[in-house]
Amino acid sequence: MIRVLLADDEAMIRAGVKAILAADPGIEVVAEAANGREAVEQARAHRPAVALLDIRMPQLDGLAAATEIRRVAPDTAVVMLTTFGEDDYIARALGEGASGFLLKSGDPRELITGVHAVAAGAAYLSPQVAHRVISELRDGRMSRGAAARDRIDALTDREREVLALVGAGMSNAEIARKLYLVEGTVKSYVSTILTRLDVRNRVQAAIIAYEAGLVDAQ
Repeated sequence: MIRVLLADDEAMIRAGVKAILAADPGIEVVAEAANGREAVEQARAHRPAVALLDIRMPQLDGLAAATEIRRVAPDTAVVMLTTFGEDDYIARALGEGASGFLLKSGDPRELITGVHAVAAGAAYLSPQVAHRVISELRDGRMSRGAAARDRIDALTDREREVLALVGAGMSNAEIARKLYLVEGTVKSYVSTILTRLDVRNRVQAAIIAYEAGLVDAQ
């Protein structure tokens, strides 16, 4: 069962999102919050697998709450859920360590897919957000490619192989099956990769993998 924290200052939005999640028997909303500060406290108390946070909330916005949740509940994956698709929100959300970014205007099935993906250790961006990120990376790839390749030089061949699969969006379980490894071994590889690359999460590692040419975006 995937335990989820849902934070949004609009009660009707919370009710709608909760109803969508309730359609999946493998997901349970264990806590709700109406502001960012409450979301942090609920994350501390319930330690959910996934926290769905609206970006614009009173007292503490979703981006600041994401940072605090990473501190008080480091095993909780954060997904930003918002109506705003501007590039600056996307960049800030990923910079704060979010594992996913979903638009409220997207297909409801994306919500369930995203929750399952980040709970499994993968990253998930809605198709609209992924398009923006890929376009931005493509536009600036040549200027950042050399720096990214320098960063992955510190990795072993196996670690680069794992990083490429992280960049392809695979979860730890999928990587384990692909490389015939134990899932715990993959988890250790990913942890080491994040440390050596000095990044917060898989999304940021995946960006480096793309910039370094380990994986191509379609």
